[in-house]
Order: sequence, then structure tokens, then C-alpha cells
Amino acid sequence: MYDMSTRKRALALVGQGHSLNSVSNETGVSRAALRSWQTRIEPLKHAGKPCPRCQGVPGPPEDPRAYAYLLGLYLGDGCVSAHRRGVYYLRIVCDNAWPGLIDACEAAIRSARPDNSVSRVKKDGCVAVTAASKHWPCLFPQHGPGKKHERTIALERWQQEIVDAHPWEFVRGLIHSDGCRITNRTTRLVKGEPKLYEYPRYFFTNLSSDIMRLFTNTLDRVGVEWRQANSRNISVARRASVALMDLHVGPKY
Repeated sequence: MYDMSTRKRALALVGQGHSLNSVSNETGVSRAALRSWQTRIEPLKHAGKPCPRCQGVPGPPEDPRAYAYLLGLYLGDGCVSAHRRGVYYLRIVCDNAWPGLIDACEAAIRSARPDNSVSRVKKDGCVAVTAASKHWPCLFPQHGPGKKHERTIALERWQQEIVDAHPWEFVRGLIHSDGCRITNRTTRLVKGEPKLYEYPRYFFTNLSSDIMRLFTNTLDRVGVEWRQANSRNISVARRASVALMDLHVGPKY
């Protein structure tokens, strides 16, 4: 009655902690079928393409540019969590206010594992873009217990090579997850009269000093001037640097 993509999506929702009732209502799959699949079907057993990191001679993902963007998203608002039978879920949380970013996130996940299904789980004010695979820890070796800012985050050599080759995609992913472009407004006295000034700037906010360092090192590489506003915020406000960011990143959409 149900095709494999429907089964995978339903099992992904169950694996994320949703009740059988809510999954049944969302997917149209009966609770009896869901219970049966939990014991009989291993998610993704028909996934076709092998993992690029598990082959005899490991190589980069098929689309390094998309992976650089996805890596930025993962380090900002993503997590990898273990499920049963060696399956892992990659989950990137996106704000409902930016539908274009949700689409871009899904496209990047599909580029990393083209034969795996991707689902969108609606939450209060956001969407979790999710996909299951046995190989997410291979593609994101930063996965580990605890919060990212409470453990060391360092790129492996093959990841750094991808970031070096596609630095702007990495910066875009980080800004799209944990950054923003705003208009700063300030008032100054000019000949005794208050005058309003407006100028754009970018902010990146993260609790992990390691992730902030990865961000600023990449900004240095592409010639963007930045300053550390406080322990958790990086600011880009110089006109030439904002222009570079506008050219390659731009506002959220």
C-alpha cells in the first residue's frame, strides 16, 4: 500500500520522537503499519550510492560546493543523533521566516546523500529538515556527545580542503544558520543638530569559540574585515567588507 519513500519518512518522524498518532495523522499511514515497520523495516536499506568516506580510498562528497554550505549549516544549527541499527539522523533547524533557506538546506542535504529521503518536520516557529543515513558521522566527524560549544570542534584535513576551495559557501552556511544582516541606526550631532545615520552590517553569533574561529579564519581568507563585538558575536561593518558579504551571501530570504 505504501511506497518506500512514505515508509522512510514515517519512520524518520517516529525516530524523532513523534507519537504514532501524530505520524499517522501527518502521513496517512495507519498505526498498525507503523508498529509493523518499526520491527520489520530497516530505514534506508535500499539506499543506492555508497558513502564517499567509507570506500577503499575515501574521497570528498560528490558536490563539494554544496557540502561546504551544508557544513556551515550543520555547525550552526545542526545535529547528528543516533537511532537503532546503526542509523543516524541529520537534523538542521531552520526558521519559518526564511522559506528560501529551508529549500536551500534540503537541496544541500540531498546533494550529500542523493538516494536518501529528506523530510521537513514542522515545529513551533521553525522547520527541522531531516534525513536518515548510516553515514552522517562519516560526513560530519564533528558529531559527538554533548553540545558543540562544550567540546572541541575541528575540521579534518579533507573538510578543510573543501572549505579552502569553497570558502564563500561555508560562510553562507554559517550566516544562514547563526548569522544575520541588519541595518544599524545611530544618531550623531552635526553642527549641534542630531542627524540619523544608517548602515548595514553582518553579525555571526555562536557559543563555540572553535566555530567562531573557523568563521573568522575563513573571513580572513576571503579578505573580509571583522571584529569581535563580544564573546559570542562577530561583527562585519566596514563598507568594503559588507559589500563583499552582500555579493556572496546577502540577506536571508
